[in-house]
Amino acid sequence: MILDEDIAKKTSELLLQINAIKFNHKNPFTWASGWKSPIYCDNRIILSYPEIRKYISENLSSIILKKYPETELIAGVATGAIGIGMLVAEELNKPFVYVRSNQKVHGRKNSIEGYFKEGAKVVVIEDLISTGGSSLKACNSLKNEGLSLLGMISIFNYDFEISKKNFFDNNIDHFSLSSFTYLLNYAKEEKFFNSEEMKYILSWRDDPVNWL
Repeated sequence: MILDEDIAKKTSELLLQINAIKFNHKNPFTWASGWKSPIYCDNRIILSYPEIRKYISENLSSIILKKYPETELIAGVATGAIGIGMLVAEELNKPFVYVRSNQKVHGRKNSIEGYFKEGAKVVVIEDLISTGGSSLKACNSLKNEGLSLLGMISIFNYDFEISKKNFFDNNIDHFSLSSFTYLLNYAKEEKFFNSEEMKYILSWRDDPVNWL
């Protein structure tokens, strides 16, 4: 869910400005879900731009203060949201942990790194949501460790119906600063993609599962 259209538009502008959005229809990207895509959003690049990472972390923090004022703990999803999650925790002066994509096979075999109290009210920070599979896995890891999950907030959401269904079925709140819809609208306005690139992007958006 998007809470502020101006922030959604500005976030899209910033992602395009720093080339966090990659396009390649000749050699499509393969996502963790196995889907092929002509477009890829790499939000880790945000960390290299002080003013932009500040804008993103402040607005993520603002959502938490507005929607989850009872938050006691911030969790970032490894590895893409560790950095931005830590910035949010710093902004809110809250403890921070991060959630591994897979449990360690050695040492303490942790799935969550960092100190936390059982039952603590946690908000999860994610860099982006595509199908929602890995995001939900992180949420379930936190719940399995006895934490009280309030919701998830991401920088970017691809707006797929499958992710909406996944979050709904699992009864998990989620908000995003921006989404593929706002990104595409801004890119059209600014003619960021040429007509051929836009053709591939639109065909992929209409049927991402069977694209190519």
